[in-house]
Amino acid sequence: MTETTPASFADLNLRPELLTALNTLGFETATPIQVRSIPLILAGRDLAAQAQTGSGKTLAFALPLLHTMQERDGVQVLVLCPTRELAIQVAGSFQETTKDLKPRVEVLVVIGGVDIEKQQKKLASGVQVVVATPGRLLDLVERGSLDLSTLRALVLDEADKLLDVGFGEELERLSGLLPAKRQTLLFSATLPQRVVALSRNLLNDPERVVVDAPTLAADGVHQRVIQVPSDQRRMALQHLLSTHDWAQVMVFVATQRGCDNLSRKLRVSGTNALNLHGGLEQRERNYALTHFRSGAARVLVTTDIAARGIDVPKLAAVVNFDLPRSTADYIHRIGRTARAGETGEAVSFVDHDSDVHMRLIEKRNRLRLDREQLPGFELDPKPPNKRRNTGGVKGKRKSKKDRLREAAAKKDQGAD
Repeated sequence: MTETTPASFADLNLRPELLTALNTLGFETATPIQVRSIPLILAGRDLAAQAQTGSGKTLAFALPLLHTMQERDGVQVLVLCPTRELAIQVAGSFQETTKDLKPRVEVLVVIGGVDIEKQQKKLASGVQVVVATPGRLLDLVERGSLDLSTLRALVLDEADKLLDVGFGEELERLSGLLPAKRQTLLFSATLPQRVVALSRNLLNDPERVVVDAPTLAADGVHQRVIQVPSDQRRMALQHLLSTHDWAQVMVFVATQRGCDNLSRKLRVSGTNALNLHGGLEQRERNYALTHFRSGAARVLVTTDIAARGIDVPKLAAVVNFDLPRSTADYIHRIGRTARAGETGEAVSFVDHDSDVHMRLIEKRNRLRLDREQLPGFELDPKPPNKRRNTGGVKGKRKSKKDRLREAAAKKDQGAD
């Protein structure tokens, strides 16, 4: 089978119980990353895999690891994720596909923001698969609650993001705690040099699998760039929501404060909107994502915490209210829509200042997008003059002391 040849999961020699679970979930045809990765993982090879967001990476490693699950005590599989939300989603994929497996496979999410004692109790009762963020994982290891000596497979999911968000030191500490004899799998949407260096330290003679160009958006995404004054973006967003038949929309902003403010103003205007960012309690984050996925809210305003791996079925549109700082994150953000062969829209707001960064995003991701004007929210074609009127020629303004002396002199003159 070539990379482009469709294949059924039955062609990949997986256990019948896994095929039954996939059929129940509605998965029939394996994606290219699954076709290329699963046989290598089943053969026991270490792997550095790169594939476009929304390409099915989670099942690409979950299925073969579950196929080879052994009937023995202790944690056998560890998956590391950069965010709590992604960890919860990956664990859900494992749980959905293990329902019919015998013996039963126990899956545990190990993340911060939740009761650590409950996690300790679950580990003590027996767990085979742990999906974790690095911080809480190391905390449990240091407490003696998690033994990694039985580990046979380590997965780094969204490995580039693990490094971007500052988990490099934790990964180095973790590498010294793992058994030398293990299978290591690295999955990422991009494989920059720092990730390649990490693979050399953690992987043993890995196979490298690259599917799709890493900097290209999915074909089903209709990308738009709308020029709008910065202070009119919210009204422009509300106009788009009222004029487009978008069942659900994910709106990306730059800061937690901006996330809270925009979601609140949308609710005041009558839009059912939720907010999601790292400053919320974990129960609030779970609530927002769960209710948005269920269709209970039309809009999710979020920071880049939701830019990686998060899957919302049939998400109609993504709006970049603020552009991402990282040019690569643009592709990850808009990859929340048009997943699994669907279509969707991605809208980015720009003004004269942010358009410079948008040009860089286009260059880095090999894109060329037309600029649009939204009737009623047009951007003045002439950039504003940013030079402040200081009241005189630069270098000729009177100092504060001079002004005080003049005022005092006038006061004295008035007293005469």
